[in-house]
Amino acid sequence: MNKLQVDTVSKSYPIFFSESFLALHDAIKDINKSYSSFVIISDSNVGPLYVKEIKDVLEPFQKNILVCDFEAGETSKHIGTIQSFYKDMIEFGADRRTLVIALGGGVVGDMAGFTAATYMRGLDFVQVPTTLLSQVDSSVGGKTGIDFLGYKNLIGAFYQPEFVYINVSTLVTLPDREVSAGMGEVIKHGVIGDELYFTYLEDHVDEILGLDSQIMMETIEWSCKIKKGIVDQDEKEEGIRGLLNFGHTFGHSIERLKEFELIHGECVAVGMHGELVLASKLGLITSQEVLRVLNLIQSYKLPIMIDGLNTESIYQDMFKDKKTTDKKLVFALIEKIGTSYLSKDTIDKTLIIESIEEIME
Repeated sequence: MNKLQVDTVSKSYPIFFSESFLALHDAIKDINKSYSSFVIISDSNVGPLYVKEIKDVLEPFQKNILVCDFEAGETSKHIGTIQSFYKDMIEFGADRRTLVIALGGGVVGDMAGFTAATYMRGLDFVQVPTTLLSQVDSSVGGKTGIDFLGYKNLIGAFYQPEFVYINVSTLVTLPDREVSAGMGEVIKHGVIGDELYFTYLEDHVDEILGLDSQIMMETIEWSCKIKKGIVDQDEKEEGIRGLLNFGHTFGHSIERLKEFELIHGECVAVGMHGELVLASKLGLITSQEVLRVLNLIQSYKLPIMIDGLNTESIYQDMFKDKKTTDKKLVFALIEKIGTSYLSKDTIDKTLIIESIEEIME
């Protein structure tokens, strides 16, 4: 089993890479704390697949286990669902020595982490991500949160897990669309910071879409290394961590305005297209490199265009997201594949509007 260490200001913790859940018991034991009970938070898709297996792993601890589940999907990511977790945990008798286990994709991880961060002012929790998107991105770095009035992750906290346990074998249960969506975040990592990784993704399209276990292990670990390198420097997104929002400034608004008809990685893919166009209009990345990125996005069966939305609505909605400073939009701007920086000056509205128009069908 491979291991990668995340070293933030507030906490140092490992990411484990495995092909089963067998070593999860030892990972929990190695925390070296006496937990009174366990709370597994999962959803209606993942729970039936893996909750029993996780309970079997926990059985030797001989502690009570509560399973909190909810209807899978972004539309469940709100305070009402969190309140149902609180209620169940109170009735169960969860205390400050309860360990919360996030079992599922990005929505599960965000909600379980937020629950752990806020219940009794903070419980230990671990991330057990089961989707590609959560394994390469959302489970690492300590961002937790819920949506509010349709705005993604507007309410939340930075709260680091005790560890992240990635079992790549869970990917075989994913629909093809979910695998492709995860690749939106993977491609993002290559574009913002590692041209060699980007080339690797170009060279292994068939193996990745075919979920070759060795290639997936390498891909996921490589993405986690890139994200770890950024999070180690900037835990609470006060600077360089904003680069991880490449594709998200456009993408979050598209996701909300489409009422979550598209899943997150698909919106990031379209958002990357728009933000690449913007970088090109600013005289940064060349049209040839933009085309290279778009070709890779499409090779992983991701969209690069959007329809049914108003250009001005997308622009105005961006200001309601978290990626603004002093009411100014902040973008991760790509100079070339593997090299990026955060915008500091106000970017002319006309250029942003023109960039949005180029991703509209």
